[in-house]
Amino acid sequence: MPLTDIAIKKARPEAKAYKLADAGGLYLYVTPAGGKSWRWKYQIDGKENQMTFGLYPDVSLAEARELRDAARKQKNKGVDPMAERKTAKLVRRVAAENSFSTVGKAWFTQWKGDRNARHADYTLRRLETNVFPELGARPVSEIQTLELVAMTKKIADRGALDIAKRSFQTCSQIFRYAIAHGLATRNPAADIKPSDILVTRKKKNFARIDARELPELLRHIEAYQGAATTRIAMKLMALTFVRTSELIGARWTEIDFDNAEWRIPAHRMKMKTEHIVPLAPQAMEVLRTLQIVSGHSKLLFPGERDHEKPMSNNTILGALKRMGYQGRMTGHGFRGIASTVLHEQGFEHEHIELQLAHTERKSVSAAYNHAKYLEQRRVLMSHWARYLQASLVGQVLRPDFRRAA
Repeated sequence: MPLTDIAIKKARPEAKAYKLADAGGLYLYVTPAGGKSWRWKYQIDGKENQMTFGLYPDVSLAEARELRDAARKQKNKGVDPMAERKTAKLVRRVAAENSFSTVGKAWFTQWKGDRNARHADYTLRRLETNVFPELGARPVSEIQTLELVAMTKKIADRGALDIAKRSFQTCSQIFRYAIAHGLATRNPAADIKPSDILVTRKKKNFARIDARELPELLRHIEAYQGAATTRIAMKLMALTFVRTSELIGARWTEIDFDNAEWRIPAHRMKMKTEHIVPLAPQAMEVLRTLQIVSGHSKLLFPGERDHEKPMSNNTILGALKRMGYQGRMTGHGFRGIASTVLHEQGFEHEHIELQLAHTERKSVSAAYNHAKYLEQRRVLMSHWARYLQASLVGQVLRPDFRRAA
């Protein structure tokens, strides 16, 4: 006679374990300790076997019967349901061991080879910051195209289009590695291109070198043979990544040496709101040197002929040209390099955008706070200054360097 829920609930433990039969080989196994588990007895290839379906009441009578029926269908097709379960469990374990982050790190170890250490460090940082938090725990063989698209769009929504594109391309390489090593059967990135999912924004393009070329540029600036004020202007622009017009129009009254801040008044800003630039110790050192060089002018960078007017807008561009960077780098280019590097090194997009003075000031936010996230931006600017300092001598700034800020 088939079991009922009432009979199961009334079943009490006895000195020895016993069975309460249902139908079709399904029974409830009751232990002396009072545990109740579902088991199913079946025969395949002339041999008797059994499966467990879980504990009661976690698995109800109705659910146990459904599991029995599903297992019987497998048996009727000539498949041993117990062996199939073990195989599925093994597949899941292997898949879990081959998570995207595990495979990604294995790919990176092989890929980095003799590549430039700084470039390799950027690539790993990009994965750890943008990709692994989204896909890292997923088995590499189970990731679908839509998951990859969602991850890419999430990065792009921060305004980091270049990082989104590069992250997508790196993921594709990792999937190819997984296929080559028998850890996946297809590449979910193969059927689409970044341009299929990323919106191209029209903007004015300023020539700039790749971040990998920055150390060489910094050394050229240190060795620049032109006017000392021009060399210092380029160093300060690299350290603060302000716009060229904001740099050359700077006045000493804007520099707060006590609080290590440069407060650019609203009338000199593109967004027409005051902008605070936290000054790292390296920037403060440059400014103190500049005080000696620029004399008694009210301007940080007075013109050569008329000291009441700022240096020409083309001064820095001309210096870059003389150093061999014509068509490859502009003063504005330092902003792009800083944005790319700081994003890749894990700093918050909003903090970077605020420091770049990119944040949109809408009418509803008339009370825009120019000091928003100021402490976080101090850490950011301090890290950036140390990054430049390390780059100058050919060192790579590691993630723990940032946490020391």
